[in-house]
Amino acid sequence: MLPLKTKAPDFALPDQNGEMHTLGEYAGKKLLLYFYAKDNTLGCTKQAVAYSALKDKFLERGIVVVGVSKDTVASHKNFEAKQNLTITLLSDVDRSVIEAYDVWGEKVNCGKTCMGVIRTTYLIDENGVIVFANNKVKAAEDAEKMLITNWEYSLQ
Repeated sequence: MLPLKTKAPDFALPDQNGEMHTLGEYAGKKLLLYFYAKDNTLGCTKQAVAYSALKDKFLERGIVVVGVSKDTVASHKNFEAKQNLTITLLSDVDRSVIEAYDVWGEKVNCGKTCMGVIRTTYLIDENGVIVFANNKVKAAEDAEKMLITNWEYSLQ
């Protein structure tokens, strides 16, 4: 996990519609960037559906929500349609951004140790600085917890 108060790594990734997104396009806005393992899996679906349901509440706070996984653009498009998602999903098939944000590592899945995406949520401020990071994410609770977090307090 990257440390707080550091510049967020830049990225250029396609979304579920094939449109490119960069960190720079979010300048002047808060960006909630969450990393998840795989489209259409139980936990990842709960997390994406919850963020979609709360999207307007995040926008009221000036926060844009974007999910990132190593799934393809086509997989993201299917995930969006199947779950009626309203958030942007970025495809990082070569894991360059996943690795830059230090969320690729060893984890335990079904009792077996393997390499994969460590579910992590970052909040990046209007200047591109990481102001909140959590790599102990509970998928079903993440969106609600992120919505009620007092960012200013967490930086003191």
